[in-house]
Amino acid sequence: MSEQSSKPGRDAAPKAESGRARASGGPRRGPQGETGGLANLTNHLLIAMPSLADPNFSQAVVLVCEHTDRSALGIVLNKPLPMHLADVFSQMQLTASSERLAEQPVLRGGPVHTDRGFVLHRPGGQWDHTHRVSETIQVTTSRDVLAAMARGEGPEDAFIALGYAGWDSGQLEREILQNAWLSVPVDARVVFELPFEQRWSGAWDLLGISVGQLSPTAGHA
Repeated sequence: MSEQSSKPGRDAAPKAESGRARASGGPRRGPQGETGGLANLTNHLLIAMPSLADPNFSQAVVLVCEHTDRSALGIVLNKPLPMHLADVFSQMQLTASSERLAEQPVLRGGPVHTDRGFVLHRPGGQWDHTHRVSETIQVTTSRDVLAAMARGEGPEDAFIALGYAGWDSGQLEREILQNAWLSVPVDARVVFELPFEQRWSGAWDLLGISVGQLSPTAGHA
């Protein structure tokens, strides 16, 4: 999987540059289309196959925020870091308005630029740098949303991820064809309502598949 750098802009997803961090895995299911033989996977979840052993992506669920013929960018949704929102606020000289907010876990969004923060949230508010993933999911990268969250005035159902996952042109398509990932359209309940530790199994549930039925050495679907 590529490691890429991002320079988020107003109303635009972070753009990708080159780097490395490869994934491998088992069977896949993915929609067929025109982008490298696959449909555009923006606003889809990537579900790591059980055989994917890369510690960055083992049993990961990734929200694809942008997918073009040049690159793809996603945020891992289920890998909490050993830090809390209070730590992020402290670095920005902000103070959480409640203990519950301060103790909210921060996610490791991917291995690329782990010093960069992404706030995933439901629509609401006007922020300086926001990318609309779908009608129900937005990603904001500007300080104003964090300041509002610290005051208890931020968007509904918001959480922070540090870093992201990125793919070069055609790489995500190859990884899916090599059976590293399975894709499914996003259900916002998986993104915002399920506890982090239940998101991998919850993503499989969207396909009517129980995690207990999966084989770690499964082949092509």
